[in-house]
Amino acid sequence: MTARVIHTGQALVDVVLEVPRLPVRGGNVNASSYTRYAGGAVSILLAAARTGADAVHAGAHGTGPNGDLVRAALAAEGVRVTAPPVPGEDTGICVVQVEPTAERTFVTTYGAERRISVDSLDTSAPVAGDLVCVTGYSLYAPTRDPLLAWLEGLAAGVDVVLDPGAALADLPDVARRVLALTDVWTSNAEEALELSGVEDVEAACAAVASHLTDGAVVVVRDGPEGCFVRTGGETTYVPGFPQTPVDTNGAGDAHTGVLCAERALGTPWVEAARRANAAGAIKVTRRGPATAPTRAEVDAFLAGQH
Repeated sequence: MTARVIHTGQALVDVVLEVPRLPVRGGNVNASSYTRYAGGAVSILLAAARTGADAVHAGAHGTGPNGDLVRAALAAEGVRVTAPPVPGEDTGICVVQVEPTAERTFVTTYGAERRISVDSLDTSAPVAGDLVCVTGYSLYAPTRDPLLAWLEGLAAGVDVVLDPGAALADLPDVARRVLALTDVWTSNAEEALELSGVEDVEAACAAVASHLTDGAVVVVRDGPEGCFVRTGGETTYVPGFPQTPVDTNGAGDAHTGVLCAERALGTPWVEAARRANAAGAIKVTRRGPATAPTRAEVDAFLAGQH
């Protein structure tokens, strides 16, 4: 059996508004478009599935139209949902405002996706070799306690992949607990700075690694410039592929999904990061969060680089 990419985080519906600028407080702007997408953990799982990995969603999902949209998006790409729907409650939304610069701003609600338990997560049945993805946004209540209890009971050989988001700076006690369980850290440069206090992206890799268990892998993204990968005590720069972006929403998710999928398929870390950089570059030229490329599209993109 090949390793699986299992995501424990929130599958939401992204309500995406393209706006000329953010409104001032108390003001208004007119959006030029309005679109609903399945987003959040969906973006990472679809990127993993399109890369060829066996992808699984272990998180919670609702019984209303938002939950239906999430399940349909996952099913269309062959991603298995293991937990049953939460009765009587729908999946939440994330309102995403996208500016002409491709910068995005979020407002997120809570819904059925927060109703996890040790038993619901355990329906994914991870085994040695699987990669279990954790988002820092799950470290807030009410998902925090059941998630940490479940992670602490995982079998030996299951790799925990932490995508910290902005949560760790707010939750120092929880941060120490989850970092002790982390086998792979993957973040942007700002999130690495928040943990390490180190501004240089390359140096931040070693600084982040000092907070993790021995042998943990650290990947820090530096936007269009690429990323740094620290494994085996050495840090390697993996160049990016700068593009003219139209929508950066989901670019980090595409990177994480492809990175994890490549590792599940046995690709060495540096090459996995190179392919993840390519996926992120392709994604920013597409509108919508869950628009990561397929493996064939990444192959074609890389073949065209010099």
